[in-house]
Amino acid sequence: MQTTHEQLAVTRELVIEASPETVWSFLVEPEKALRWMGIDVLVSEEEGSAYRCEVLPGHVALGEIIEAAPYRRFAFSWGWQQPEPGPAGWVLPGSSTVRFELEPVETGTRLRFTHGDLPSAEAVTNHTTGWEHYLARLVTAAGGGDPGRDSWLDA
Repeated sequence: MQTTHEQLAVTRELVIEASPETVWSFLVEPEKALRWMGIDVLVSEEEGSAYRCEVLPGHVALGEIIEAAPYRRFAFSWGWQQPEPGPAGWVLPGSSTVRFELEPVETGTRLRFTHGDLPSAEAVTNHTTGWEHYLARLVTAAGGGDPGRDSWLDA
């Protein structure tokens, strides 16, 4: 059986105790996005515009906004900036896709998250660790809490 990149994905479903409008703001407003991930970010609601997030010092994700349907869906391409070929499992800029799907529920917003089109099982493993860390921070921040300083900045 052949494996395709579409099958290589990180997927999560979680509920955030906040409205879809609030969760949306934490995805597309730079000052709010920085509360849960990154030290510098360029993001907007404009399809076709650039996406850039310096997640940690020297670790920069690059891509383009693919879909921006307010309060429902937000997607961008994703990959790591690096001047030389990266290690095994490296994701090239713009080669994978990150999607957030928002659905109102009684207790807030159901978030369906997918980071798809990953090039290898190793890339899935690496990105699973990262997204679990940052999605937990998003749940806290969008839910009205303070996720605190990102502990990975001190590692």
